[in-house]
Amino acid sequence: MHKSGRRAFLKTGVISAASLSTMGTAGGGVLASAANGIPADAAASAPPFKLGLVTYNLAHDWDIDTIIKNCEHTGFEGVELRTTHKHGVEVSLDKARRAEVKQRFADSRVRLVSLGTTCEYEWPEPALVEKNIEDTRRWCELAQDLGCLGVKVRPNGFPRGVPQDKTLDQIGHALTRCGDIARDHGVEIWVEVHGEGTELPSNIHRILSVANHPAVGACWNSNDNDVVEGSVKPSFDLLKPWIRSCHINELWRTVAPWGNGGVKIQSATPGFPEWQKPYPWRELFTLFRTIGFNRYTFAEIPESCEPLRLMLYYRALWEYHAA
Repeated sequence: MHKSGRRAFLKTGVISAASLSTMGTAGGGVLASAANGIPADAAASAPPFKLGLVTYNLAHDWDIDTIIKNCEHTGFEGVELRTTHKHGVEVSLDKARRAEVKQRFADSRVRLVSLGTTCEYEWPEPALVEKNIEDTRRWCELAQDLGCLGVKVRPNGFPRGVPQDKTLDQIGHALTRCGDIARDHGVEIWVEVHGEGTELPSNIHRILSVANHPAVGACWNSNDNDVVEGSVKPSFDLLKPWIRSCHINELWRTVAPWGNGGVKIQSATPGFPEWQKPYPWRELFTLFRTIGFNRYTFAEIPESCEPLRLMLYYRALWEYHAA
């Protein structure tokens, strides 16, 4: 090949490679952002949000020291402690133990961000609703003692025989009371986008609109129902005024820039949804930037016989999607 021809060939190849690289990273990034009305510069900088871990279910058998050690080793910066797990951080803790747990996290590189409860307010029986509000009070007291930012609660579907609108409004009114409790304890209530039917973003929007409390926000839960024609933006726009926290799950369930090659997006792990859709993680993370979200995206994933190896891979994949 003549020198001039070789130079032209190399120049063309470099330009083509750069173009392919841009297209690949833009599969859910800058180009896709522009197509969805997201400012291109929102995807150009390092993410202000952080990677955390929900102890459900990967860490359900870990004590506090193991949680901290494993998170520090793998670069997970925060944790949401789920009730009923081996770490034993429950409302039954006495003051001395609460102070010990708080100090243990304060001495580490891992922040104790939130407490994951199963408090629910959709019950048709008023006494059960009152019990769950009182339970929420006790969790807010614990969160205050531990220096947490939030307490996660949830709707868990619609009771049979009750009009859905009535249930949504009931949950919202209960959350107004919970918001007062949280405010008085210097913490927030985070409503997980959860439960059959109640997890629809439109239903969570109604719940939070009825609650109408500055201490009550949403915990985005990365559900199949978020995705509309491949995008989460319509769902995100419904809930973005309230987003205070986020649960993420299997980061492999996405459409790669080169396509999925026939791989079926589905998971049937006990205790987790049967995901059947690709999830646009990069678009979600870019949308987080547009609202200045600077909190935590908590990995809520199944347990593994190689947890550290899984967490290291997860961290790398999270950085890819968040880049």
